[in-house]
Amino acid sequence: MEEIAVTSKKKAEAVDITEEIEKVVEKNKWREGILFIYLPHCTAALFINEFEPNIKEDYEKYFTELEKTDWKHNEIDDNAAAHIGNAVMGEQKFVFVQGGKLILGTWQRIILMELDGPRRRRILLKFVSVN
Repeated sequence: MEEIAVTSKKKAEAVDITEEIEKVVEKNKWREGILFIYLPHCTAALFINEFEPNIKEDYEKYFTELEKTDWKHNEIDDNAAAHIGNAVMGEQKFVFVQGGKLILGTWQRIILMELDGPRRRRILLKFVSVN
């Protein structure tokens, strides 16, 4: 298993982690298989989607707006929106690897959505070969 770390700078921040993951794939010479990506945190999430400056702002705005609701969990530690974001988006994804490359659509990127930052987050990578 491999691990990468990401440090966010804002409360709600979309971080493109695709290149970091590609470096791990290349370093390990993973050729054909499935790459499992797991985020062992409850207040951040993973998703695969387009990542350009305007949509990045929109992702961050959307989750910032969720914080304005009067959530019951906020009585405990004021991060209910972060837990809800994780519950909706999830903390794991998988991506096929073929010819040593991630198989992603033209505009797809792998994104860590920080929902309770700034924080340092761990991302675990497990490759299963299928050749």
